[in-house]
Amino acid sequence: MKYRLLGNSGVRVSQLALGAMTFGTERGYGVDKEESRRVYDAFREAGGNFIDTANVYTAGTSETFLGEFMKGDRERLVLATKFNGAMRSRDVNARGNSRKNMVDSVHASLKRLQTDYIDLYWVHAWDSQTPTEELMRAFDDLVSQGKVLYIGVSDTPAWVVSRANMLAELRGWSQFIGLQIRYSLIDRTVERELLPMARALDMAVTPWGCVGSGILSGKYNLDRNAQGRLTLAPERINDRSLGIAQVVMDVAAELGCTPTQVALAWVLRGPANIVPLVGARTVEQWQENLGCLEVTLPDEAVNRLNEISSIAPGFPHDMLGRGRNERVVDHRQWSSGGYLFD
Repeated sequence: MKYRLLGNSGVRVSQLALGAMTFGTERGYGVDKEESRRVYDAFREAGGNFIDTANVYTAGTSETFLGEFMKGDRERLVLATKFNGAMRSRDVNARGNSRKNMVDSVHASLKRLQTDYIDLYWVHAWDSQTPTEELMRAFDDLVSQGKVLYIGVSDTPAWVVSRANMLAELRGWSQFIGLQIRYSLIDRTVERELLPMARALDMAVTPWGCVGSGILSGKYNLDRNAQGRLTLAPERINDRSLGIAQVVMDVAAELGCTPTQVALAWVLRGPANIVPLVGARTVEQWQENLGCLEVTLPDEAVNRLNEISSIAPGFPHDMLGRGRNERVVDHRQWSSGGYLFD
């Protein structure tokens, strides 16, 4: 495992981050404590030091498990968790991005995690009702108090993030150093605005869903009948996504690795400071995911993957890429790299 700086900060994190959403069984999709511990230990043995969770993951059990697992090891880890989702029913202030919910949430997370501080505290999603000034000032207060070291933002429009960071810069408050988004060969729409913004603001990107909710593993290509048992939105399993998965499978067969490893290796090449979030229900899954670091995608394979998964740049990028402005922003000159911006 190699390490990289986490955005515009001096903290060093492993190439892959362990996503702990599956730690716990309360929501019906995770694993028990024993298997969670095995995955955690395998991640640490591989040199991983960046762990991501959230207060709502498995109703708080993910944080509770990590609090136990990290004993004696806490200072060596870069621990990230999130707030926004409701942890108390029938309480209108127990959700959203208000200062009140942030303070309540961070205290509860610190207790479950059995720690005095959180390395990276994410706002889990945009809340259009909370003023940006309130959110950023509240974050800065937590940093000043030493309860949080760095802050990040997840699942939020680019214009909101850039406005929040500019406001924080002007006021002398802490700025977002990380951006968490959905990104994979199945869904590359973040290449239009969010990834270019992250590069411009020197933010680390921690994408989730890098295997397209399992589609890119090829399991649905091998068993078309499995589609009837999916919990995914039906529109995500379609001819386009299955076609992308087939090319991923073809490339994997040529390279002697797994489709999952190809999908993760492609994300690692992305046009930003990218640290993929990689979850695992078993140690075997984690070892397979870890193998993506040993995969080198040939240019020819990258071109095939880019072509099958390409998206239209959309307005105004398609317009700016024509005529007299093509020397300024011409998406065609980057098509060989597969990204709208470079």
